[in-house]
Amino acid sequence: MRIITEPEIYIVGRQTIDSEAVQRFLADHETSWQTDGERGSELIVELAGRACYMSFGSHQFRKTNADYINNLVGQGHGSVLEHAVWDLLITGVSRSFTHELVRHRAGTAFSQLSQRYVDESVADFVEPGIIASDPQLHQAWLSAIESAHASYKTLVEKLAAKVQAEHPDLGRTARMKMAREAARSVLPNATETKLMFSANARALRWIMTLRGGEGAEPEIRRFAVKLARVMREEAPVLFGDMEIVRLPDGSEGVRAGHQKV
Repeated sequence: MRIITEPEIYIVGRQTIDSEAVQRFLADHETSWQTDGERGSELIVELAGRACYMSFGSHQFRKTNADYINNLVGQGHGSVLEHAVWDLLITGVSRSFTHELVRHRAGTAFSQLSQRYVDESVADFVEPGIIASDPQLHQAWLSAIESAHASYKTLVEKLAAKVQAEHPDLGRTARMKMAREAARSVLPNATETKLMFSANARALRWIMTLRGGEGAEPEIRRFAVKLARVMREEAPVLFGDMEIVRLPDGSEGVRAGHQKV
């Protein structure tokens, strides 16, 4: 059993652009497109914006990818950002955290670890910072976690035996699912979980802004700050205005340079 205090974010999927298809589209419409963009996500956004007005070939529209997207963002044209999508694997977060994150349904998708199928006898747990910083609170929290975890393991063992006795025709997978789905009722919200999280650029900006604010729950605020750092490096044109700020309580938060995108 490990005690975790920081989330991890792995970018496992990102968009690419099919240059041949784009060139075929441009040729079919007797136009051309010059851009200095190199990242698929940023090229997709520029392509979407230019397609709205067919502003590809005219000399006055041949600004840099960064200039073009910054102009869109500055004017609040956030809809074109919805075409840029990433797939993130998130670990080191609690069930409390995912209860908050899954409320963001627009422009997102979630696939979370199943406690019905996965054996939580080897689970890790996420400790809130305000508890971890105080030795007495930490010890009280740790005792509660260890007690709950021990109860879970006892319940799984006894429930598995009960199910096998009462349903001898069930296969092992079905038996263990029945045992774990009942035993998980004693696991705390602090139980660490993992999820695949897919979201478009506009949704990510909203999550960073809302969950990186002063009123956000601390664990999801730490995630929003880390997400902002990761995405500013991943796609600086799309997320460069997401600023890491110091909040009144001394913790870090996120503030968007353009709030209404």
